[in-house]
Amino acid sequence: MTRKKRAEIVARMLEELFPEVPIPLDHRDPFTLLCAVVLSAQCTDARVNTVTPELFRLAPDPASMVALGVERIADIVRPCGLTPMKSKGLHGLSQILIEQHGGQVPESFEALEALPAVGHKTASVVMSQAFGHPAFPVDTHIHRLMHRWGLSSGKSVEQTERDAKVLWPAVLWNKLHLQIIFYGRQYSPARGWNPEEDPIQKALEYRPKAVQNRAATARKRG
Repeated sequence: MTRKKRAEIVARMLEELFPEVPIPLDHRDPFTLLCAVVLSAQCTDARVNTVTPELFRLAPDPASMVALGVERIADIVRPCGLTPMKSKGLHGLSQILIEQHGGQVPESFEALEALPAVGHKTASVVMSQAFGHPAFPVDTHIHRLMHRWGLSSGKSVEQTERDAKVLWPAVLWNKLHLQIIFYGRQYSPARGWNPEEDPIQKALEYRPKAVQNRAATARKRG
């Protein structure tokens, strides 16, 4: 089966399984979404959602985030980890939004990626989920599943993103990347994954080499 055919099957099954996909990070507007995505680096969305109510109550906009100060921001966001980078990043990007963008989150990849603590993935999330521009943010779930489904052999998330954008039309990207995330959490986790209980994996009749090697080893031992 070709990659293109597998990609068609994946898109069809994801639409059947997850016809509606909420944005996992709680937010009110582009600014609070941007802050939440910065906090989600190496942290679960669920944990971020426990921290942001207090943060956004005190700092719902760039001006109040700057006024809050780095130390107070750090106290609030500490449960999300990487505290120095994230607290300085939220304070610094808020200051730049005020000074260079009239207090508004810019609607371009270039301007977003110029902000402190904002990389390509964070910019992609904001562009797709806040502004509706076609983007395909690749997180660990998507990177893992694209490999397991035989849709990308990329060693980096950048290559996985390029492969995804070739396989699916842009009109699907914003919803599809969320569908893959929800699917990965429910059916194809990093640990304890059972391909026989994974409906897409079974439909594709595809096994990554690592899985094939494990199965072969198990047969030899048996």
